[in-house]
Amino acid sequence: MEDKVLIFGHKNPDTDSICSSLIMEKLAKHHNVDAEAVRLGTVNKETGYVLNYLKVEEPRLIEKVEKGQKLILVDHNEAAQSIDGRDDAKVLAVIDHHRIADFITNEPLYYLAKPYGCTATLLFEEYKKEGLEIDKVIGTLMISAIISDTLLLKSPTCTQKDIEAVKELEDITGLKADEYGLEMLKAGTDLSTYSSEEVINLDAKEFNADSKKFVISQVNTADIDDVFARREELEFAMEKEISDKKLNIFIFVITDIINTNSKIIVLGSDKDIVEKAFNKKLDEFDSMILEGVVSRKKQIAPQILDAAK
Repeated sequence: MEDKVLIFGHKNPDTDSICSSLIMEKLAKHHNVDAEAVRLGTVNKETGYVLNYLKVEEPRLIEKVEKGQKLILVDHNEAAQSIDGRDDAKVLAVIDHHRIADFITNEPLYYLAKPYGCTATLLFEEYKKEGLEIDKVIGTLMISAIISDTLLLKSPTCTQKDIEAVKELEDITGLKADEYGLEMLKAGTDLSTYSSEEVINLDAKEFNADSKKFVISQVNTADIDDVFARREELEFAMEKEISDKKLNIFIFVITDIINTNSKIIVLGSDKDIVEKAFNKKLDEFDSMILEGVVSRKKQIAPQILDAAK
């Protein structure tokens, strides 16, 4: 067991998970906690853009924790999305902006959850409350995470608190959110070097509802057709995931960051749940267009969870 308190976001980490882990590390150390930000998966190209911009090393990778290990969770709380061995570890704190599900602890803990567009916005408020300086590096991590999770403040998950944070962080960092953010988002849309297995696992989250087990995977792009052209190989990889993880459904979401629409590919024995969720039929390619849908957290997962009940 490690002596340090380990801080991490969800498996298949996105920009908010990585950035918020690093932001939380500094906050924990401010409270004299010997903490280290780590990660539960590969850093994607969008997050890599941020870390390269700042000349910051990516957190080290861990795959499991031992009994009694002290943890701080950011950007998630569900067991299926967390580290292996968490049930026997000791969770000291959770900072999150998602639904709360299957989360049980043996002891009291610090739990901060608000329905903001990004975990980093919660941490921005914590820094201000604590009177802790937000320097250019921390400020850039914060603004990057918010831009990523809210798709440049255009996602329906975006709140006034996120908008206010970005405005203040622009002054701190000297960045123009629309210019820097678009370059960052574009960096994350290059899927050409990834295998089909890597593509469907870049940002995949597992959910459970009434004995149904499903994964919703999402990628951003500037051209939906470009990603959809790989449909056959992607479906082969999805079928393997369904078999290996005994899933009822695998939903692969291709989101157009320019026009704010999504196209989904759905495989599995319970595809009808997805049709029920959106009141639409899948076409002959097991796909459908979802106009104006960009948020897994607010516009996709809740609808499928409700339809599965």
